Amino acid sequence: MHDFSGTDRWQRLTPWLFMLPAMLFFLVYVVSPILQSIWISFFDWDGFGDKVFIGLGNYVELTEDPLFWTSLKNNILWLVFYMLAVPLGLGVALFLNQQVLGIRAVKSLFFFPFVISQVIVGVVFSWFYDPSYGLLQKALGLFGMGPLPILADETMVTYGIIAAGLWPQIAYTMILYLTGLNNLNPEQIEAARMDGAHGWKMLRHVIIPQLRPATFLAVVVTVIGALRSFDLVATMTGGGPYGSSSVLAFFMYEQAIFNYRMGYGAAIATVLFAIMLIYISFFLWRMLRAERG
Repeated sequence: MHDFSGTDRWQRLTPWLFMLPAMLFFLVYVVSPILQSIWISFFDWDGFGDKVFIGLGNYVELTEDPLFWTSLKNNILWLVFYMLAVPLGLGVALFLNQQVLGIRAVKSLFFFPFVISQVIVGVVFSWFYDPSYGLLQKALGLFGMGPLPILADETMVTYGIIAAGLWPQIAYTMILYLTGLNNLNPEQIEAARMDGAHGWKMLRHVIIPQLRPATFLAVVVTVIGALRSFDLVATMTGGGPYGSSSVLAFFMYEQAIFNYRMGYGAAIATVLFAIMLIYISFFLWRMLRAERG
């Protein structure tokens, strides 16, 4: 009788051996920098000299900094309105998931915003919003409305930048949902049709439950995109006017790079990471609870 204990042991170890390089890279380049940033947030440090331990001093100062609260409020607005990319991306994916002539060309047009740089998106929308010659202003002029200085108005600037960010984000979620729609179980769909499910009932009870993995991924990347909204803010307004469009990522960059306050910047980064972790964990918990229930 053969002893297969050694073979079984290698079969159990093989997946871990394949994952080991990726796990090492993750620990070195993701986990370690996060822990270092949290540790630096307890110091007063300019990035060059000696670190001075101040405990929670940076976090106390954050609570008294009006620009931090403005940035936090703007990040919440980004989170709320950026989530529109998920249902809109699903709607576009459902529209494009058809077998009609020319649909591939239409798909490429919807896919185009995703492949261009965020900086280019920011420049294009800055031209689009320009009160002197922008297309938006010319369109408003057709209805007898005067110039609307979106990027110069403290109350409108954040919404204008969010609209610019939604353009490529919808394209990304659309790609995720198109992939999910191509992997639907045809037997479930056929069984639902035989039971008389069509239209909204089919979408709600058959298609959307099968798209949960795509939905989870779409929500995660959308949340991360909303919280790391740096490129568009830096390109379109530089945080202005008067800091009204600043977000936590841009605020962190300003404090750490321009003001040489690495500890203060690390505290902002830690708060940003905590918000992201809580938001994604909550959604993951709800998703797992729905699957078990």
